[in-house]
Amino acid sequence: MKSKTSAPAPCLAVFGTGSDVGKSVVATALCTVFREAGTDVAPYKAQNMSNNSGVTPEGLEMGRAQIVQAEAAGLAPGVDMNPILLKPTSDIGAQVVLLGEVYKNSTASEYHQGKEALFAAACQSLDRLRAAHELVVIEGAGSCAEVNLMAHDIVNMRMAQYAAAPVILVADIHKGGVFAQIVGTLACLPDHLQTYIAGFIINRFRGDIALFKDGVDWIEQKTGKPVFGVLPWYQHIRIEAEDSVVIEKPRPNRPLNADEAAIAIVRIPHISNFTDFDALRAVDGLQLCFIEDPVDLDDFAAVVLPGSKNTRFDLDWLHNTGWSAKISTYGNRGGHILGVCGGYQMMGKSVKDPGGLEGQPGETPGLNLLPVETELKAPKTTTLTGFSWEGETGGGYEIHMGETIRLGGQALFEITAKNGVPAEGRDGCIADNGRYMGTYMHGLFDSAGITRRWLNTIGLGALDVGHDCGLPARQQEYTKLAEHFRTHIDIAKLIELITGAGT
Repeated sequence: MKSKTSAPAPCLAVFGTGSDVGKSVVATALCTVFREAGTDVAPYKAQNMSNNSGVTPEGLEMGRAQIVQAEAAGLAPGVDMNPILLKPTSDIGAQVVLLGEVYKNSTASEYHQGKEALFAAACQSLDRLRAAHELVVIEGAGSCAEVNLMAHDIVNMRMAQYAAAPVILVADIHKGGVFAQIVGTLACLPDHLQTYIAGFIINRFRGDIALFKDGVDWIEQKTGKPVFGVLPWYQHIRIEAEDSVVIEKPRPNRPLNADEAAIAIVRIPHISNFTDFDALRAVDGLQLCFIEDPVDLDDFAAVVLPGSKNTRFDLDWLHNTGWSAKISTYGNRGGHILGVCGGYQMMGKSVKDPGGLEGQPGETPGLNLLPVETELKAPKTTTLTGFSWEGETGGGYEIHMGETIRLGGQALFEITAKNGVPAEGRDGCIADNGRYMGTYMHGLFDSAGITRRWLNTIGLGALDVGHDCGLPARQQEYTKLAEHFRTHIDIAKLIELITGAGT
């Protein structure tokens, strides 16, 4: 820990030429590399727009990308690492979470009007991190050169200016047009902001990197700035994705490999916390298929309804698209169905929103698979929760508005702790048929015993879950990512940037 009299820690910013170019992964790699080198490093993102969130040990909410980066840095996550979280509830509106708690629901225009106060709060969070750590890795959002948004920017170049942070610009060669990405980004920035761009990382290269040397030379000659390295495409490392852009093109409607069991996850419009299922990807012989269009589901060992940031909208979508009928038919034929958080609410008899928390007040009929009823109401529940299931212990986190009352069936989990304090209670519901289940527990598959128990329930008990789940498994992935990064990136040049930023 730094002395209170120490100078503010230097910052290193990771910005992008666009969305989903690899900023979060590069920031995660940097946190791991510097932690392994003995530096007390912390992640930071002023404003995150994502429905993929998590809970801190204090029971506060923040973006999962910064939780991942905190894990990579060897730290407990804290809301100063992501002071502003926007959780979209519609095309023009979002719930604003400030320092871990619901601030308000806001349209885009309303949000812009209050940005100066939010920027001040974000700067205070960064100041606290810089006072407590030796290095802060700042992640940007989307493209750092959106000219129509630059006047309201509080997460990209304006934050780099505030922190006096050199910027690594990440470009994605897999998307195509990497030269235009880089040169175009610089061209869209005014001269005084171009100077913050210290150099580039080319991400997701396929093929022989040696053949791209001419491309690197061209970029450096054209821009006068260095390419710090070219990161090859990898498939042997699993890092949680920041938001659902990675599943916006769902997989084929049928299992990809007929020799492996498959689980279908319904890709609802406002899907949240889709990383709940990342642990299942590591199970040998098991495929996950995110499916958007209604299909016959008989080929799947189970169907999952994931979390939602707008439960009633997504429930109406299930009814109107024909998904409700497909799910009902699947269940009537003996299929196994699991609902998590919003998906759990949808599986009940109805979802009521008398106060209009998610839109117009009203009531939406559920899928009628579980004997439960839900009423949406404040305050939001955000807890790290310990639980057990017939002797198997697990841990997860709850993020939901409202209360679900069980009218029949039986509870799924016994609660053992909330935010580190022993607690008693019950969560979820199992229908009398034993095949329909619902829970509020995000992250339930991070516990190997719980995963084995569920797989056994759906007839896949022969699959090998392994012993490393949750944080230990993720730490192994961070280590592999750091080695991949060190192999292909000039770390010495990055250290020079940081040294210069701290002088």
